[in-house]
Amino acid sequence: MLLCQFCMAQDATPAEAKPATAAASEILPAVLRNPDVPAPDKRAYGVLPNYRTAEADAPWSPITWKQKMTIARKDSLDGPSYIMAGFFAGVSQLTGSNASFGQGVKGYARRYASGIADQDLGNFLTEGILPSVFHQDPRYFRKGHGSAWSRIAYAASRSAVAKTDSGHWTFNASEFLGNGMVASIGNAYYPDDVGFKPTMQRMFTQIGTDTISQVLKEFWPDVKRKLVKRKSAGTGMAAGDE
Repeated sequence: MLLCQFCMAQDATPAEAKPATAAASEILPAVLRNPDVPAPDKRAYGVLPNYRTAEADAPWSPITWKQKMTIARKDSLDGPSYIMAGFFAGVSQLTGSNASFGQGVKGYARRYASGIADQDLGNFLTEGILPSVFHQDPRYFRKGHGSAWSRIAYAASRSAVAKTDSGHWTFNASEFLGNGMVASIGNAYYPDDVGFKPTMQRMFTQIGTDTISQVLKEFWPDVKRKLVKRKSAGTGMAAGDE
């Protein structure tokens, strides 16, 4: 697995500066971006929405509630996220989870709709609404340097801590309360999983998913750089063979 290979031997070569993308500039004002650091891709690995990633070493400034809601909206309306929801709905149907949903088209539609509800409610609550209420910054601040394991630990820990609008680290109430609210709302459309234990399971499953997402985003620029180098090396070899 490419990420595991990276954990064993990191490439310390800094990425070349690239102009900020239009998608990133819609969310983050210029003062938030380090000109020496490329603007994040709008999708990591081609499918993972990456609109709330920022560089920890870049000059920091708080973002407005409108910018927080923009991040939530972009994460929610990103096309590949609906494809991924469809994939997981299919897995759920094959494994027979939420048996009362049934099978066939109707069962799949209910699983898909429930997954989209979880996804979009979670995005708006944890990235837009609650960060505005608690004056917290919903962005993931990518570390980008240090040992692979220290970066994994850092990325994972950002689910528990978040920056305030004044720039201090604090408990990530938006993440925990937001996913707790989504899990509680889920009692209305998950008839097979109602009650305290299933609600807590849904809540911590989503927090775990967000944590894995942050780890993947932490290493995406490094993985991308390695892929580009391999492609360039392969192209060079092909040209040399001609």
